Amino acid sequence: MKNLFWRAVGKFAAGVVLLGLLIFLPAGTLRFPNGWLLMGLLFLPMFCAGLVMLRRSPELLEKRLNAKEEEREQKEVILASGIMFLAAFVTSGLNFRFGWLPLPRWIVITACVLFCLAYALYAEVLRENVWLARTIEVQEGQKVVDTGLYGLVRHPMYSATLILFLSMPLILGSIFAFLIMLCYVPIIVKRIRNEEKVLEKGLEGYRAYEKKVSWRLIPYIW
Repeated sequence: MKNLFWRAVGKFAAGVVLLGLLIFLPAGTLRFPNGWLLMGLLFLPMFCAGLVMLRRSPELLEKRLNAKEEEREQKEVILASGIMFLAAFVTSGLNFRFGWLPLPRWIVITACVLFCLAYALYAEVLRENVWLARTIEVQEGQKVVDTGLYGLVRHPMYSATLILFLSMPLILGSIFAFLIMLCYVPIIVKRIRNEEKVLEKGLEGYRAYEKKVSWRLIPYIW
């Protein structure tokens, strides 16, 4: 348990440092209030969730720490996502540094509310699906989850991340970074299509679940 704790702390600290560098270096200063706002909204709940997961479901935490994609298409998705995040966060910092089209305060506040709601949605998905992992795979003993949020859309985790990621650049006050982050839509569509092929092939009952729940990401849209 101690080893798992320190591994989780190490990854958490690395994430804090990396995001800080991507935001504050382009901004040219640590006096970037929106940057600190996002850091707090993102990492404080993440730290608390990690502690809860360590205590109640260490096996899930272990799986998420050891996540490594094997599917070629998913590796492409991860690469595209990394480039998108890099471009969006650097652009946000530059936006603050040079004062490009700052967003009104009400947009930033609205984005903060949406971000928190999406975080709560993500936490509920983790609670509902004990087989939830960061990689695309069918696990031993895995069963189809079709209740709760999974009764509304087939991929509620991605619904939550869509709101989270689109909120981030608005919290940072950059419409240009938001436009970059819109690339997440085709990226996540590609990931979902590949994931469903894997689940249809390897998870018993998934095809029946697809017929039961029509919507993948957003009810009545897709």
